[in-house]
Amino acid sequence: MARCGDRIAYLREKRGLTQEELSVKLGISRAALSHYETNRREPDYDTLKNIANFFDISLDYLLGRTNDPQSVLDQEVRDFVDSLELSDDSILDKFALTVDGRKLTVEEAKRFIAFVRAERSLK
Repeated sequence: MARCGDRIAYLREKRGLTQEELSVKLGISRAALSHYETNRREPDYDTLKNIANFFDISLDYLLGRTNDPQSVLDQEVRDFVDSLELSDDSILDKFALTVDGRKLTVEEAKRFIAFVRAERSLK
């Protein structure tokens, strides 16, 4: 699925807006918008709401939960998606996690998750 920043950039370009124009309309700096669009930073909740309202799309679309800009996931489905824990063996077996087009083995996925946890602990 597309990442939030990719969707923001797509929506902005589709409307024919520059980063400067959109940032003014959203009340954020152009630099912040640039960071969002390149997925270097994630917008806070209020900014996400402002973006969704400006483009008249659902937050579920903006967050990559659905590919339909007007669709909102059922609360039960949303809760399930939000609660997925990738380190759960049953999840790793059920979903094909890939890197460079090749499926990760369960052991590779666990090492990847361990790396992410270690990196987070340094912050």
